[in-house]
Amino acid sequence: MGAMEATTQARGPQKLTGKGQATRARILEHAAELMYANGVHATNNEQLRRAAGISGSQLNHYFPTKESLVLAVVEWQAERVLAFHRSERFTGFDSLDSLREWAHFYVAYERSCREGCSLGSLAGEIVKADLDVRADLAHAFEQWRDVFRDGLRRMQQLGRISDAADPTRLAHLLLSAFQGGMLLSQVARDITPLEDALRAAIDHVETFAISPAAAP
Repeated sequence: MGAMEATTQARGPQKLTGKGQATRARILEHAAELMYANGVHATNNEQLRRAAGISGSQLNHYFPTKESLVLAVVEWQAERVLAFHRSERFTGFDSLDSLREWAHFYVAYERSCREGCSLGSLAGEIVKADLDVRADLAHAFEQWRDVFRDGLRRMQQLGRISDAADPTRLAHLLLSAFQGGMLLSQVARDITPLEDALRAAIDHVETFAISPAAAP
């Protein structure tokens, strides 16, 4: 199966009934959870059939290859990560306080030490695999980075950080600190590496802060 065909399959047939859409969504939800907890390679069809309560023929109908399933899980996880980061909770990341709120959430999140980042965990396995889904994974991370970049640009427009700041580079720093800190915390079963990495990254962003008195 070619990459284009696999992508089409992963995104689902265009003419699904309501029941079919619900079944596909249930399969994806359980597949994402299993891959997050156990890893891509440790998740097999039998586990997924039991968890989702489906038959082998149903699974093959919606996801005829492992590649099509993994691609769909990448999209599923990316949609949720992006929706969370775009929520009103973080007000578009247009202030240092919103960045600190984001860091505090993940430092306090009980699954951080046990399972790491849902999207980062997939990336760690996929980059070494033959699955043709890396472009979609890279695009998901680019969209995630752009959430921070756009917020930093708004901070400049609002006079909260100086024009000397490079929003794209700072966005890469924030996302890299998050991914690296998550991995180290997962290995150590200790949240300190993530907390330190995020604090250092946000402290660096703060070096570009403009005091209210100095703002135009």
